[in-house]
Amino acid sequence: MSEFIKSQQELRGNLTHQIQEALDAAEERGGLDSETLEKVNRIEDEIRKADELISVAQRNEERKAETAEAARGFVPEAAESRSANDILKAIGLGEMRGHEFGREERTLVTSTDTVPKSFFDQVFQVARLVGPMLDTSETINTTSGEDLTIPTLTAYSTGTITAEGSAISESEPTFSSITLGAYKYSFLIPVSSELLTDAGFNMEGLLAEQAGNAIGFAVNNALTVGTGTVEPTGVVTASGSGITGGTGVTGAFTADNLIDLIYSLDGAARRLPGVGFMANTSSVGAMRKLKDDNGQYLYQVGVGQPDQFAGFPIFENPAMASVDNDAKSVLFGHLPSYKVRMAGGLQVASSTDYAFNQDLTYYRFLMRVDGNLTHAGHIKHFIGNAS
Repeated sequence: MSEFIKSQQELRGNLTHQIQEALDAAEERGGLDSETLEKVNRIEDEIRKADELISVAQRNEERKAETAEAARGFVPEAAESRSANDILKAIGLGEMRGHEFGREERTLVTSTDTVPKSFFDQVFQVARLVGPMLDTSETINTTSGEDLTIPTLTAYSTGTITAEGSAISESEPTFSSITLGAYKYSFLIPVSSELLTDAGFNMEGLLAEQAGNAIGFAVNNALTVGTGTVEPTGVVTASGSGITGGTGVTGAFTADNLIDLIYSLDGAARRLPGVGFMANTSSVGAMRKLKDDNGQYLYQVGVGQPDQFAGFPIFENPAMASVDNDAKSVLFGHLPSYKVRMAGGLQVASSTDYAFNQDLTYYRFLMRVDGNLTHAGHIKHFIGNAS
């Protein structure tokens, strides 16, 4: 009980005592007069006000307690001693309200030869296989979803020769900024009651695969071609103009087009680690057929590493446009210049109400993501000619 409620209850007790004293005094005088009646009415009004304040304060305390209880539902109940599989089953069976999985939480394993992976890492291992944007970009992790402003450099300082005794010319870099928010991505996964109660079933593996695919497709698509309106600004949308293809070829590119695209990038940016190509499956297939003047393929198949074209790695992205007129079908540049902001972890909760008549439990997954390119000149696109 709060000190405020205690003080109001003490005040109410004093006011009740004052009424009793006034009535006793009136009785000794032979009856209730108008002055005593007015005093009693006034004190009763004060008692009613105290009762209202006590009621409001008590309801407020109840709401705080409910909020705290709900918040505790997303805190691991002895998570350090429970595997992700146990936590997920507990959520599905209603033993936990929910849980937020972060990178730091490790899955318990029995093999001493295996490095344990968190459920979060398992989900994103699958997501990266579906689309490369969570792999090639630089990821910024924050605990909250408030807007995050990232300064960007749009023009460098320049140096000049300065004669002896002359003043040194000023040359300031030009700064701008991008703001990353936190767009919510959510999805539902149904699980039968039989699987939930099956002690030997690997719930963690099933949900990691399903969640990874759902996240991979939805988020990769937004981070690739998102418009920036109520969704991230995709890397294709934010990329700079590189090379336009020839006419009459329905947007197809040549080997020379791709080499020109490489050299459309600033030399300093081209030498940064993380530079490479990005295209969809059909475009990568077309790149693989390109040859030099001696009939040698310019495409090199990687062993244990990404394939390469002209010495630069290629990342296959299903969200990229296919070759066509006016289509931005190939990207080249410093891919980590695209920043992905992830707010919080992967929130998981469940409900049996959604499909009660089917005896299914639905898992709900929530995550918040945004992305944008910090330097437009660091990633360029090839676009097919309009005709």
